[in-house]
Amino acid sequence: MDKKKIVAIIIIILIVFAIGGYITIKNLDKPQNLAEANKENKNTKTEENLAIENNNENIEGAEQDNEVKEIKIKVGNEILNMKLEQNEATRALVEKLKQGDITVNTSEYGSFEQTGDLGFSLPKNDTQIKTKVGDVMLYQGNQISIFYGSNSWSYTKLGEITNKTESELKNILGISNATLVLSIN
Repeated sequence: MDKKKIVAIIIIILIVFAIGGYITIKNLDKPQNLAEANKENKNTKTEENLAIENNNENIEGAEQDNEVKEIKIKVGNEILNMKLEQNEATRALVEKLKQGDITVNTSEYGSFEQTGDLGFSLPKNDTQIKTKVGDVMLYQGNQISIFYGSNSWSYTKLGEITNKTESELKNILGISNATLVLSIN
């Protein structure tokens, strides 16, 4: 055999080995059987599921951020901002307010509060409380009381007025009768 033919055969053999080695290396990254392929797909699905779960958590967080934390109470020409407690009673009150404004006719009681019947009941979790000026309480599950003075009784706290001083509240609420209009906005 001629030297040129021998060199050509050796080169061809080296090329075949090189291509075979390259294919073997490429296949090392691929699953060898169906079980490995399924496992690889499950890992991919898990990563996709994690991304979906993270997105759902972000949506839930946004919903919590959109939760109503304050309502308005109109008394005559005055607007009282009421910061809500986070409890079952306030969540139920907000659900009622989503259906429309609530009007409550109140009477002055004890020279320290305006109180009136809501016309419906809310879940109550009464505890003995010493109220302070600006407190808004649920009394007996179906009455709302706004304090411009202090009292000690068993109430469920709904919230507190945040935009009026003690003297302003006394001037607004220290009358014989008042009409409250509760609203979300």
